[in-house]
Amino acid sequence: MSEATAVGPLAKNLEGRTVLVTGATHGIGRAVALRLASAGARVAIHGRSAAAADDLKGVLSGLGLHAGTFLCDLGCHDQLPGLVEEVALALPDLDSVVLVAGADVLTGEPARWSFERKLEELFRVDVASTMVLSRAFGRRIQARWQADQAATGTARGSIVTIGWDQAETGMEGDSGELFAATKGAVMAFTRSLARSLAPEVRVNCVAPGWIRTKWGEGASDVWQKRAVRESVLRRWGEPTDIAAAVAWLVSPDAAFVTGQVLPVNGGFRRA
Repeated sequence: MSEATAVGPLAKNLEGRTVLVTGATHGIGRAVALRLASAGARVAIHGRSAAAADDLKGVLSGLGLHAGTFLCDLGCHDQLPGLVEEVALALPDLDSVVLVAGADVLTGEPARWSFERKLEELFRVDVASTMVLSRAFGRRIQARWQADQAATGTARGSIVTIGWDQAETGMEGDSGELFAATKGAVMAFTRSLARSLAPEVRVNCVAPGWIRTKWGEGASDVWQKRAVRESVLRRWGEPTDIAAAVAWLVSPDAAFVTGQVLPVNGGFRRA
């Protein structure tokens, strides 16, 4: 089975939609891009690596659903206005944006950074860029649907952000403090932006639990056992689990859902 069809046959309930996915070149972002394409959406890729973007472009192009590739370091805020303009020019029919991109401070060299440097990086990438981009794209989508709504009778714009399920309960240690603060900010912002962009654009947040991304794959045995123990379903979550939730929130099936934070965590429990 090919990567593009690994999620199985899906209803094509996103045909005719154009969606931008930030952080689409790996992990959860890649799974989201493929899931949206499997549901019929034209998917635009954002990433930092041209090589990784080209690999995903090849998969989406094979489905006839590659809507464009946009390279930008979201930690460099002076690049964000250019990204917004580039996307706006290339994709005037943009319907939805899924803001998956986030800073990895748990693996590689960043794992050895100080708490303060990690915090700065997370606020720049996970919080500030999410806020700036979702406001900018959201207002453009809102204006488009305000102009078209009289003719269509409905609006279908949507934005999805990524939070963290334990941001509202807390977790011990440096990582718990860092991600509770930054992802908690994204979740709170999402609820307010939903009010600002209603009724033309729905805004929701997916809050993952223990998901087997790059860090999870290499985590110690202690963390492997903890992730399984703290799930009622007794397993790690996979990027495809998050992708399925995102695809639902983007789709017409969630037409009456906005301003919500959806935990996707296998029934998290303290154990």
